[in-house]
Amino acid sequence: MVGFGIVGTLLLLVMLAVLELNKNTLLGFILLILAAAGFTVLFIKVLHGSKWYWKALGWIGFLAVFAGILFLTWPPVRRVPAYKGDAPVYTDVVSIEKGDVRGVVIDDGRVELYAGIPYAKPPVGELRWREPQDPEPWEGVLDADHFAPMCMQPTSAPIIDSLKQIIGYHEYSISLSDNYRAAVSEDGLYVNVWKPAGKAEGLPVLVYIHGGTLQTGQPWYGDYAGTGLAREGVIVVNLGYRLGVFGYLANEALAAESPNGTTGNYGLLDQIKALEWVRDNIAAFGGDPNNVTLAGESAGAASVSAICTSPLAKGLFQRVLLESSTVASVEPPHSFRSYEDAIASGKELMARYGVSTVEELRALDAKTLVNEAYTQHFMTVDGYALTETPYESYKKGVHNESEILHGYNSEESGPFLILGNASLKNYEQKVRDYFKEYADDVLALYHPTTDAEAKDMWAQIYGAVFFNYPHYCLNRLAVENGIPVYEYYFSKHNGRLGAWHSGEELYFYGNLPKNSRLFDEGDYALGDTILAYVKNYVQTGDPNGEGLPAWTVAPDSASLLALGDTVGMTDEKYLAFYAIMDRMTGWGE
Repeated sequence: MVGFGIVGTLLLLVMLAVLELNKNTLLGFILLILAAAGFTVLFIKVLHGSKWYWKALGWIGFLAVFAGILFLTWPPVRRVPAYKGDAPVYTDVVSIEKGDVRGVVIDDGRVELYAGIPYAKPPVGELRWREPQDPEPWEGVLDADHFAPMCMQPTSAPIIDSLKQIIGYHEYSISLSDNYRAAVSEDGLYVNVWKPAGKAEGLPVLVYIHGGTLQTGQPWYGDYAGTGLAREGVIVVNLGYRLGVFGYLANEALAAESPNGTTGNYGLLDQIKALEWVRDNIAAFGGDPNNVTLAGESAGAASVSAICTSPLAKGLFQRVLLESSTVASVEPPHSFRSYEDAIASGKELMARYGVSTVEELRALDAKTLVNEAYTQHFMTVDGYALTETPYESYKKGVHNESEILHGYNSEESGPFLILGNASLKNYEQKVRDYFKEYADDVLALYHPTTDAEAKDMWAQIYGAVFFNYPHYCLNRLAVENGIPVYEYYFSKHNGRLGAWHSGEELYFYGNLPKNSRLFDEGDYALGDTILAYVKNYVQTGDPNGEGLPAWTVAPDSASLLALGDTVGMTDEKYLAFYAIMDRMTGWGE
């Protein structure tokens, strides 16, 4: 009986953990406790002292009951609330172009949040793969108290997402208030607005485009939520945009039916449409439509980089903030492809599904198409949103922004090489496979002698190719065009993501959690410094201010601002590698 008690208790704890990590409903916990009690009685009264196979059958039955409970109480799909607690505290009504809206008061009364305001018609049915259309007006007051569904994207079981949070971010909170799955839908073209509580007028505006390889992501995630900047007097707008196959499929028939002859950039057009919404509506929230900073991280920053040279976006923003990606190099390493490749990929997709017309393609269920996200997550030169590559535009002096603040992290490659890093055995082959005739130059620069060195050097090379070098390209193009440009290098380690890809966002947007064991006094001090830089930049176009280390413009692009344990200008350490990349990609030719 002692053995039964120990095994039963451990098994019950594991089952409870599975229910919690999978966000099952409260009913699941109740049913499990009842099932465990019933099995205990059965074991003591009937199975104790019986043959081993009866005991085994009993354990199997208990596991089967648990499986039934797991699926019976699977978390329902819901829209994520914009407030904490049982009942929201509503704001005053705000009148905007298409109707009246009221949001919720958050952050102990300091911030107002208006969640899920439509900026375009739902891109469903006949509007799938068409330019975004103006939203319909609504009657009455729209209660903007829940975030809209995230745009259609591949999803995992909730337990997988929880394990990612624990393993990747080293944090997790046990709660029964989040026992649901966030809604996912093609109907996801909505904005969220954070503003300082109370009456406001003429405040600077930051519009943020989320990352996620143009395949995944949502515009309410806490790392880049607008709460922190709103406390500082900045209005923040986050937006959903079409992702994957719904945002970036290219097809000649779609181009033919478009009044603008466009295809392949629907997600990019959504982002520009959201900027138009900001121009037309942000003054009602107290924002200045003539003082807008466009910001983004990863694929969001790649999108910002493209919008900087889109003829459709001229005048919609004044400056940009790009974190950990641009598409300003001669050959962007991600998020971009040629129009010919985009069209060919679209034809291959239609062949996979056995359809010959876009009408048949539109008739396919979104859940059938969503797994094509990996094949269709690249912007292209469509002749409408983008008339040429950003590199070509900058070389001609064509751009929309007046200032640039941008940079990269010291360990960008971290999340991308968890399962694919190098060892001394395969390091040289990896280098030769990627760099081909330039491999000897790279091997002369980075020549490891141990597995640890091979792992570290390949991580540096990977990060430099996909993230650091494109920023170096953007910095030089900005200098050539006389654009004030401020570049940073983020290297702060902490107990969470540290200086991995996206690790800087909590600092940039003022969302470092208070009293967290994952951060120390140095993190909070750095967070205050970075937030001051960002606040100054979105207000004036210059991050510098009283009490802050000087952030200077480097005319030779050979230095940038270190944001780590210390803050100050430092040398760009990858210049020799960048010279190889210049030769490899044909920079300046």
